[in-house]
Amino acid sequence: MKTLTDQLAQYASYHRDHRNIVTHFIGIPLIVLSIGTLLARPSLASLDLPSLLGQGGALDVTPALILSILAGLFYFRLDLRYGAVMALWLGVSYDLGWQIAQADTTVWLSSGIGLFVVGWVAQFVGHFYEGRKPAFVDDLIGLLIGPLFLVAEASFYLGMRREVLAAVQARVGSTH
Repeated sequence: MKTLTDQLAQYASYHRDHRNIVTHFIGIPLIVLSIGTLLARPSLASLDLPSLLGQGGALDVTPALILSILAGLFYFRLDLRYGAVMALWLGVSYDLGWQIAQADTTVWLSSGIGLFVVGWVAQFVGHFYEGRKPAFVDDLIGLLIGPLFLVAEASFYLGMRREVLAAVQARVGSTH
């Protein structure tokens, strides 16, 4: 499996223009939420869980939950700190998506599809600025790395994980 630096550098090589990165901060969260919304409706099972307050609760096992758990494990395998942030993001996205999925079918589908379309429009506007195709066109793992790239970029902006930033920039150069 590729390392964190390998994955981020590969993805970053398609994202060196600041305008493209900014559009990704809009598009990727919308896409993640849309997927969580659209995949939260079909419940595969319901698990009874004890709550922290002593009352029973149920957890719907949905494709969105399964995908979130698998993606979270992938991120944790790459890096524990980024994995923790990604797990939080996926958990919030799952919860919001599940809440939207509880609405009537028209609201659920129009919200999920609308978020998906707007998210991808933002992505493609960014790649227009970049003058380069999206990373996932050459490697589908780019669909998983995109959200992680945003978390990494945010951490770099906040002055954290300078060693990761330096390693990525050593491979692909700085943004412009």
